[in-house]
Amino acid sequence: MLSSDTLGIFVVVAEAGSFTAAAERLGLTPSGISRSIGKLEKQLGVRLITRTTRRLDLTDEGKWLLGNARDILARMAETTLTLQSAAEHPSGLLRVNAATPVFNHLLAPLLPAFQQRYPRIRLELVSGETIVDLIEERADVAIRVGPLQDSTLSARLLCESRLHLVAAPAYLQRCGQPDTVAALAAHSLLGFTQPVSLNIWPLRHDGGDGYPVSAAIATSNGETLRHLALNGSGIACLSDFLVRDDLAAGRLLPVLQPHTLDWRQPIWAVYYRQGFLAARVSHFVAFLAEALQAAGEAG
Repeated sequence: MLSSDTLGIFVVVAEAGSFTAAAERLGLTPSGISRSIGKLEKQLGVRLITRTTRRLDLTDEGKWLLGNARDILARMAETTLTLQSAAEHPSGLLRVNAATPVFNHLLAPLLPAFQQRYPRIRLELVSGETIVDLIEERADVAIRVGPLQDSTLSARLLCESRLHLVAAPAYLQRCGQPDTVAALAAHSLLGFTQPVSLNIWPLRHDGGDGYPVSAAIATSNGETLRHLALNGSGIACLSDFLVRDDLAAGRLLPVLQPHTLDWRQPIWAVYYRQGFLAARVSHFVAFLAEALQAAGEAG
């Protein structure tokens, strides 16, 4: 493989007309220039320069290489500038996969600011309630909530979101506010179909941490579970990013707050990384981490 540095030295020698003049331009020694040209000639198996005590001339092979070397170096410089520009001003299509509640409550409020900062990036948002294969789904990055299982993925922790037990005022007026963990047995509890870990609530039970729930209504979608709670179907355990506004507005009320443990769900950006990460992916992940931390999402 030809070295761009060696080709550059050859071009400067040809243009300067001597090893000494080329060495002055490049800040090298004449002997170093001579060794580089000798190495290039040996590598190619041809003589490129004829040298006398007075002058330096290019052979026919040297003249041919000079024209091509200039083109090669110009294309390399253009490629470098293009890639550097892409890193500074990322562009192209970015496919993002996440569950619907994550899009609705966590990402949607942030995306206008992302578009303003990176107007050349086009977003394609694909929702799904189950963990997907990024390659099969052609997704560049996925936002996942909870512990990660796939060790083949690269991941960055974006934030952590606290879990709350909540119910609608109408439900609590009808069924009463439970004052002990044991009292939950008499209530309608709302849960997830999967994973099972989401149906272990942050409460102390039988001397240990974690209260396993048998759900009267179960769903695969956190947004559906939120609406069931809002409509008075029962008590749910949901992440802060889903119910923060509802709690602030009084649409939902905390349940067993003095007994609730400080459990937090990690929220990750996951992606495949082989060599360099595309600038549009790295900038998107960095933006989310910065924006979520600034918004105090970890609370």
